[in-house]
Amino acid sequence: MGPHPAVAAIRLAVRRVLHDILTDNSTTELPADGPLVLVACSGGADSMALASALAFEAPKLGIRAGAVTVDHGLQPGSDLRAAEVVVRMTALGLSPVESLAVTVGREGGPEGPPRDPLYGAPAEAARRRGAPAVLLGHTRDDQAETVLLGLARGSGIRSLSGMAGTSGVAGRYRRPFLGVDRQTARKACMVQSLPVWDDPHNADPAYTRSRLRHEGLPALEKALGKGVVEALARTAQLSRDDADALDSWAAQAETTVRDDTGLLECAKLFALPPAVRRRILRRAAIDAGAPAGSLFARHIEEIDRLITGWRGQKAINLPGRVVAQRQGGRLVIRQG
Repeated sequence: MGPHPAVAAIRLAVRRVLHDILTDNSTTELPADGPLVLVACSGGADSMALASALAFEAPKLGIRAGAVTVDHGLQPGSDLRAAEVVVRMTALGLSPVESLAVTVGREGGPEGPPRDPLYGAPAEAARRRGAPAVLLGHTRDDQAETVLLGLARGSGIRSLSGMAGTSGVAGRYRRPFLGVDRQTARKACMVQSLPVWDDPHNADPAYTRSRLRHEGLPALEKALGKGVVEALARTAQLSRDDADALDSWAAQAETTVRDDTGLLECAKLFALPPAVRRRILRRAAIDAGAPAGSLFARHIEEIDRLITGWRGQKAINLPGRVVAQRQGGRLVIRQG
């Protein structure tokens, strides 16, 4: 008799990603005892299911499996919680297992951007230990929520593409569960008698993602019927494919719209499709020192008007003390 369908689903998802990791590192000299893959585990159902699947699948492929948990210090007793997770991961047979304490800015909190220490700490542990990958337990439901949050921000197709299956420096972060729903992960924990911890932040209406999870998505499903989560996840993948294609187009087009000194020529920019032109403008602003996380669609629209609606406007101030202005048919973007 085979494993429960939920357990089989999560193991299959992890097996596929482990095969990808081995393939991606096939030209790299790997340790004699096999590469190390870490799982970032909070103790919640998603990451516990992921940890159990990694512990089961990794040895069959000659991969060492370890774990890291982050003590974010946002709640009383978070250090004790992290210590409990270390014990659970060790009991699953994962090694090495470590707990990392980080300081998280209250401004971002648990909903902070990916550069937040909550995300950086596992990658640092992987770099230190020579692990080519860290597995994250984001599910299809998390992906749907991310797409809706991007839609609310109105930041364009890239924000609608949600989370990538592979991301981070050298593709270190892997998300095996983007095709697995949250309920399957929870069911897998239940049938394996894995203890799980439900983060109270996930049910706190003070956080936008929590309200979306408990109020917004259920309301959408009530109005539109079941299948909303799956449709949003498909939207993420389609949007990512489109965004990747446009990014590639913009990278090629950028070389044709600069003069001999490297300045952007307004007439040539004007001739490009808006989606391509705005990508070039965004990249130019970032290269000049504007922080990517603080550069919003409205900033790019203001720069774009220097090209498409030129009426002698003054210089535009951007995040990071970057200034964009039009001078003699050229677009100059630099730190002011």
